[in-house]
Amino acid sequence: MQRGERRKSGWQGVSLVAIAYVYFLIFPQFAFLKRLASLGQGATHLRAVMAAMAIGGILFSLLAPRVSRWPSPNLRLRLGLSVSGSAAFLSLLPLGLAASVVVSFLIGSGLGLLTVTLAANLRQWTGNRHPLMLVGLGTGIGYLVCNLPAFFTAPPEAQTAVAGLLCLAGICITLLPAPAPAPLEEAQALPQHNLSFLRVLLCFAALVWLDSAAFFIIQNTPALKAGTWQGSAHLWANGWLHLAAALACAWLLQRRGLPFVLSAAFLALGAACLLLDPDRVVLASILYPVGVSLYSVALVAYPSLIAPASSAAERGRQAGWIYAIAGWLGSALGIGMGRNLGHVPPAFVLGAGAVVLLPSLFSAFRQRAREVALTVFILLAVFYLHRVLLAVDGSPQLTQVERGRQVYISEGCIHCHSQYVRPNSPDVLMWGPVESIQELRLQRPPLIGNRRQGPDLTQVGARRSALWLKAHFYDPAEVSGASIMPSFAMLFRDGRGDDLVAYLESLHGADTAQHFTEERLWQPSAEAVREADPAWGERLFQRDCATCHSNGGRTRQTWQSNFKRLPPDFAVGSFFYLPPAGPDAPRIERLAQIAKFGIPGTDMPGHEYLSDKQIASISLWLSQIVAQSTQKP
Repeated sequence: MQRGERRKSGWQGVSLVAIAYVYFLIFPQFAFLKRLASLGQGATHLRAVMAAMAIGGILFSLLAPRVSRWPSPNLRLRLGLSVSGSAAFLSLLPLGLAASVVVSFLIGSGLGLLTVTLAANLRQWTGNRHPLMLVGLGTGIGYLVCNLPAFFTAPPEAQTAVAGLLCLAGICITLLPAPAPAPLEEAQALPQHNLSFLRVLLCFAALVWLDSAAFFIIQNTPALKAGTWQGSAHLWANGWLHLAAALACAWLLQRRGLPFVLSAAFLALGAACLLLDPDRVVLASILYPVGVSLYSVALVAYPSLIAPASSAAERGRQAGWIYAIAGWLGSALGIGMGRNLGHVPPAFVLGAGAVVLLPSLFSAFRQRAREVALTVFILLAVFYLHRVLLAVDGSPQLTQVERGRQVYISEGCIHCHSQYVRPNSPDVLMWGPVESIQELRLQRPPLIGNRRQGPDLTQVGARRSALWLKAHFYDPAEVSGASIMPSFAMLFRDGRGDDLVAYLESLHGADTAQHFTEERLWQPSAEAVREADPAWGERLFQRDCATCHSNGGRTRQTWQSNFKRLPPDFAVGSFFYLPPAGPDAPRIERLAQIAKFGIPGTDMPGHEYLSDKQIASISLWLSQIVAQSTQKP
């Protein structure tokens, strides 16, 4: 075989591996999900659609080596690329639920057939000269292309079109004549290992699980995403880290073997999972791409280049099981962990380490005692790195808000207060704006609440001042009229009360300004205004308002020096504190808005739980008092 032909054959393998990775990384995991969201299927039907993809992937990963009608690997690869490309182009159409499920199944089926066929027959496209390095180069280029800022941030339609066109390019590559393999004396000797296939399968499953969990957590945590995938600098750094780690993996596979690479991949990924915190995201952003590229190259190269399989049929079966179990099931389990827990438990990282590291350590102990001891030391350092970085005594130094959240949980506040504004309900006006289910699931743990006996607290930090919250904890019935909440004054003896107040003050979303605007447009119903009773309004005022707005009010007397501005004493007609709503707004409407929603940025709370008629009655009585005071000489 001529040297030019060998080079051509090698670049066929590099191109095909890169195309497979770009398609898998950018289309099913990003562009297709965004496309579903734009079609209104991003939440309600997402599980059904993604389940169809997983079923297709598992099924055709196992069937790929058994397709007797297309015995040629080239034909099977073209079929996989054709199905994958067709699914990409079909996703650009206006799909309904049934069509989305079908397209998702095609994506999984095409990927299953493509990846297993490629991994089981790599030598056909890489040749025998430096195949591991060619696989590493193809994998690294695939990750680098996916992290190109212009491509990563492109609209999902553009990403989808590129993915489909790459599949067409892959088909063209398989149509090129494949030169004969290099003579055996020129072929590169590949490393041997004594790992059983079951052991390799479990190691890959553990690594894919860790990768998928970390991927989901980063993707759905804004603070982590901002420190890893947002901005051109982060994307370029990720791309080059992936490429460098992929090439390093190929070299390590050749020099040190598969057990060493799997161990190194686990140490990097395990440490990254333990460091998934906004304060340590920089270190995690370095370790995560390194660990992913290390195991990804080994995952592609194992069936054809590393496994001691004696026949093409055996290599195909092993590739099918690896991609079905480790690839698809491991990925699904990892995503489920990220969605349900919002973090990777250290105990799970320890268990994954036992799967990946311990058998190698025991088998190599006698021959490489020093290396084993060093590896154990590094492993222990990884598991305790997050503690060392945070505190000398090994306990995390929590912020005041984090301590307050623990107080909220320990005192059982979830039994009476919810943190969930129900969409399309009166909750939105009273306690809004609404948080998405995805945001709620990322809480650790979610504090939706068991039942609602008191107000919802989702946005309480935007509706109540720190002073009001503290006064309310001391004497709830005094501040909130007929409240049945018990006093929690004892929490302020050791600082827990201040921590709890700080946590509640932190509960507000990014859309509160828009919500305040909507509140300013609210008016009591015309029927409530007609039926308003000023006498009833006076009784409600004495119950809910006089504690601050009467000179003898208990809250006013107790916390007088703590108010941002002392509330007006309505008994003596001090009404100049009332901010006007506008030159043409009737005073009763503005009074109703203040009584209902308070005044943002002050200690004046709202009374959102009162009905329109109750608010109208209070406002009518107050407007009469104001009118009387302005008529006095």
